[in-house]
Amino acid sequence: MLLFELLFVSIEKHYTYLYLFCYHKVGDDSSISPELDRLIRQRGRDLRLRKLDQQNAVKIVNHLIDSLLEFLKNNDDQPFFREVSVLTSGSYYEMVKINKPNEFDIMLKLKVPRLVLSELEKYQGLFYKINLFKATRTEIQHFLLEDERTVSATKIKAEMHRLVRKFINNHFQGANLINSPAVTLEFKPKEKVDDVMSVDIVPTLEVPQGWPQAAREGLNIDKWLGKKCRRQFVSKADGIFEVLVFREIISRCPLHFLFFLRKLCMRLLKCVIEGLKQQYPKELEPLCSYHGKTAFFHVLSDRVQDSLWSPGQLSVSFMKLFGYFERCALNGSLPHFFVREHNLFSPPAFPKRALVFLTNALKEQRELGLPVLKKKNSSPFSLRIHSVLAFLKKIK
Repeated sequence: MLLFELLFVSIEKHYTYLYLFCYHKVGDDSSISPELDRLIRQRGRDLRLRKLDQQNAVKIVNHLIDSLLEFLKNNDDQPFFREVSVLTSGSYYEMVKINKPNEFDIMLKLKVPRLVLSELEKYQGLFYKINLFKATRTEIQHFLLEDERTVSATKIKAEMHRLVRKFINNHFQGANLINSPAVTLEFKPKEKVDDVMSVDIVPTLEVPQGWPQAAREGLNIDKWLGKKCRRQFVSKADGIFEVLVFREIISRCPLHFLFFLRKLCMRLLKCVIEGLKQQYPKELEPLCSYHGKTAFFHVLSDRVQDSLWSPGQLSVSFMKLFGYFERCALNGSLPHFFVREHNLFSPPAFPKRALVFLTNALKEQRELGLPVLKKKNSSPFSLRIHSVLAFLKKIK
């Protein structure tokens, strides 16, 4: 099944658009001083998550998922949500979480009939208007516009929001955010009142058809995971999300420690991005870890040999990744990993002023020996690219 994450964007009122959540050459890295080498290695060790923290967090999230699924499958209000299933995603499940296991993404898959996707030309294959292939009397009919064919993202999102509010009853407070598809819950454990854990719940359409043409031309993994793997992803439409590609790396990597080094480089880049956003929240507001992950995928597709990721080359491998990301900012070009025609560093999503600021900030970090890595980030929640929509006081 092809999965589309449902994102409503205020481009044209009442239309539904799907954002394909998926994502040239790497040059020489800068000379690495002994001090920088020690800093990178030490920061890499500090980013490891405590096993007990992971277990406690997963226990809470799993309880939430099980309870929410039971509620939706037995709800009397909206039959469309009764056949819902879950796809976990995000940095925790991709094993690139840093600092704390405190943010989780839960995608609620909703089955829909065959669709007709109408690409919006000026968005280069990322956004679509979606219509049913033929008229239907199934439960999705309650989420169509007046033409009885066009699926309304606004209606689905609003109903999801209402059902989640009902699920957590009086313990929920929240408001809609126009450009976010998610309902975000925040937990404050009784035993650790200073810690906050959040869960994004996102309604997602599960579409029984192949990828759009714009996405079929992307996914540059022939040298990395092989042509056979690429054909499986595209022809079988197993999914278009980076989480699924990332998990494929895990299963196909011959030696765990080789994958661990790749993963650690990604976590270090996330640490740099979050650190810069903490220092310059206004200037770097468009920047998020997704940009770093996209750069990471491009570097993986270019540096495919395991010998380039040997355990003793952490600093070299990370600086290769950092250098590639810096050059993308300098050139104003970060191609979407799945939809090559789309540039993630192009306006209006990433304004020119913010890109210039990012370029200068990365250059300064490189010249000063990455001081952003020296101080451990203390508040990862300040870096979220969308506001918290909900607050959950306790779990029954």
